[in-house]
Amino acid sequence: MVGETVSYESREGVAIITLNRPEKMNVLTHELVDELRAAWHQFNASNDRVAILTGAGEKAFSAGADLSDPPDLWKFTPGIGVDVDKPIIAAVNGVCVGGAAVLVQFCDLCIMAENAKFTYPEAKVGLSGGLITSLAARIPHKVAMEFIYGLRDLDAQRAYEVGLVNKVVPQEDVMSAAMDYAIELRDSAPMVLSMVKRFVGDVLAKGPSEKAGISLRDTRAVLESGDFKEGAASFKEKRKPTFTGD
Repeated sequence: MVGETVSYESREGVAIITLNRPEKMNVLTHELVDELRAAWHQFNASNDRVAILTGAGEKAFSAGADLSDPPDLWKFTPGIGVDVDKPIIAAVNGVCVGGAAVLVQFCDLCIMAENAKFTYPEAKVGLSGGLITSLAARIPHKVAMEFIYGLRDLDAQRAYEVGLVNKVVPQEDVMSAAMDYAIELRDSAPMVLSMVKRFVGDVLAKGPSEKAGISLRDTRAVLESGDFKEGAASFKEKRKPTFTGD
């Protein structure tokens, strides 16, 4: 268990990571973003070989960012805020809005409930972090633009037809279908899965928002490091620093 808004369950080598604020439709707050980021780090450090990402409740995978105080979505996006070399399966069990659609697009596979849908209303509310533009590297360009511009939602069937989703199933079967994939991947060679995931990441084009997020991740890691604290302290104390690489 990670925190109050994101839960982590290890189940026979499969991590079940759940956006866990169903009474608020799993809206993306600063707290949830930080806890999901921590969950990816926990996954990386664990013996779990595959992760399933889902949302609690039947109404929503997530209703998107809290518009009253939008968080930085790059922080919790796998491959940007946190490098994740293991497979991630999205299990979309309800409406998936804005930043949550961004999150799903960076997962490796997706199972979707037949009554669920993706929607991206940001152009109509005057907000976007830009990460959604990476969708154009994953589905046909004009379909991506229609969605990004907010002209058309992607229901489950349409999302399947354009390649954003692998399987569409009844809502009650979403997790079992995701687990079927997860078990097969769990029992596959982990080095091969990690290698091909990295290689595919290099094949996919990275847009400016992705590059900016990765740069922020890396520069903030330096600023938050023990070496920076040691360097600043040694300068103040007029002594030679002892750096450890941490």
